[in-house]
Amino acid sequence: MSTTDYVIPLRYRKMENMHIVFWLLKDISWCMFWKPLGIAMIFPTLIFAIIITVRTRQMMSEVCHNLAIVVWIAANSYWMISEFLHFETKPLFGEYTFKHLAVIPFVMGIMILLYYYAWWKPRHKGAIETL
Repeated sequence: MSTTDYVIPLRYRKMENMHIVFWLLKDISWCMFWKPLGIAMIFPTLIFAIIITVRTRQMMSEVCHNLAIVVWIAANSYWMISEFLHFETKPLFGEYTFKHLAVIPFVMGIMILLYYYAWWKPRHKGAIETL
């Protein structure tokens, strides 16, 4: 392997693969309105996403993208709970409902990626990154 190879240890890859399984179970449960399973799957999905983010903190491209995934899962989880508990259409202010609060973490994810692509990456051209 050269110095530019990006290698993921097998135990990390297994966790990433299980993370996908939990994420799919969460979203299928949301789609099928299986409340207990959907809510239960938030925890392993979010915990694994956080662990993956911490483990990839050495590479800015990885940590930024994985952190964006963490806030995406948080936003989706809040949105799912708002539908499960029937408060998604309750007015918050003006035309906005409680479901619209999910926009906050979605925008945070965009801001993290904007920081990486617009600020960090142009200033660190020599850094070894995955993107």
